[in-house]
Amino acid sequence: MAAGSARYVRYILLAFFVIAVLYFISTPSSVVTPLKDNFGKFQQSTGNSKPSTGSTTGSTAGSTTGGTTEVAHDEKTPAKSNGADYDPAQYPLAMTPNDPGWNDLSGVKGGPRMNATFVTLARNGDVWEIAKSIRSVEDRFNRRYNYDWVFLNDKPFDETFKKVTSSLVSGKTYYGEIPTEHWSFPPHIDQEKAKKVREDMRQRKIIYGDSISYRHMCRFESGFFFRQPLMMNYDYYWRVEPSVEFHCDIHYDPFRFMHENNKKYSFVLSLYEYFETIPTLWDSVTKFIKNHPEHIAEGNSMAFLSDDGGKTYNKCHFWSNFEIGSLNWLRSKAYTDYFESLDQDGGFFYERWGDAPVHSIAAGLMLKKEEIHFFNDIAYYHVPFTHCPTGEQFRLDRKCHCNPKENFDWKGYSCTSRYYELNGLPKPEGWQDQSD
Repeated sequence: MAAGSARYVRYILLAFFVIAVLYFISTPSSVVTPLKDNFGKFQQSTGNSKPSTGSTTGSTAGSTTGGTTEVAHDEKTPAKSNGADYDPAQYPLAMTPNDPGWNDLSGVKGGPRMNATFVTLARNGDVWEIAKSIRSVEDRFNRRYNYDWVFLNDKPFDETFKKVTSSLVSGKTYYGEIPTEHWSFPPHIDQEKAKKVREDMRQRKIIYGDSISYRHMCRFESGFFFRQPLMMNYDYYWRVEPSVEFHCDIHYDPFRFMHENNKKYSFVLSLYEYFETIPTLWDSVTKFIKNHPEHIAEGNSMAFLSDDGGKTYNKCHFWSNFEIGSLNWLRSKAYTDYFESLDQDGGFFYERWGDAPVHSIAAGLMLKKEEIHFFNDIAYYHVPFTHCPTGEQFRLDRKCHCNPKENFDWKGYSCTSRYYELNGLPKPEGWQDQSD
């Protein structure tokens, strides 16, 4: 009888053991946590916030522009969405230390994402300098948001460039080759005349005055980057160049801020253009204004651009190596009419018109002044200028590492004071200490 009881006990213990083994085998080793995807719908994540890199898929034929599109991480470009399918009140932006979520800087941020991308024009030889820029953007912002990054080049990107950049970006990376017609002399340009201009500027030692590639770059950034096949699926862009640095933590999504506040263009640095590079640009602009009054907005920023109601240009512009803006605005009839008018006048090649004054004048004339935003809290450096926010506590709250003595905002060659005055904004306390 005792032997039988012991046998039953052994059977019961064995059964419990088998059940326990089966339970541990069937239970996943990691907890699956739902995260918000780009447009407010839930997706499943096993804890790895970065998409699998996979291998670069080579290239596929570009669309009507005739360029080549190379895609890494994915075999198709992202689906288009306007980001309107969410309630902003459910996902408040942490703009100040008193806002909920201010200290939530670890892991992937929940909530909606805009249909937006970083965009960089670079060459293969820029790989290590753009790597520094990417690292800065990711550390200060994108590691929590995982936005895509589009890279554009007038030549095919090599494997080193693609491997390095795709390993650093937390979102998907895309690589596009610019079509020849977007990086060449248009048919109406007199090549001999353009050559003489470059030689004259070389003799006068005007920066980039003798460069053909610089002129192609300025024309491309002025009129074509937003028309590239890879860019057509996005609504907002954030331009990043090699060798730039972001000095402060960014606690909220600037793309969402732009969308929710109806902003269409933004900047962090502004200054006066070198007049020798744009002597007839304003003449072309005034001709466009006369021919297209329907494109000029009421309540615009003409006072930022001109001191005499538009008779002359004061040379103020937003420095376009940093800009966050609306691609839909750039693709609008107003902007494309403007670019085509300037392009026909030939100043990109007969002078040395830069994309910064071209963008700035367009924004100043075609947008209401409220649609242009100064991102004071995005501290930024591009040689030789720094935007370092004024106010010690402001910088400490955002863990900034810039030197406030190097802040360019209130220097005599900056135009940021004009922006403040035009918009009736009070200057931050202590700005006088950073002026000339």
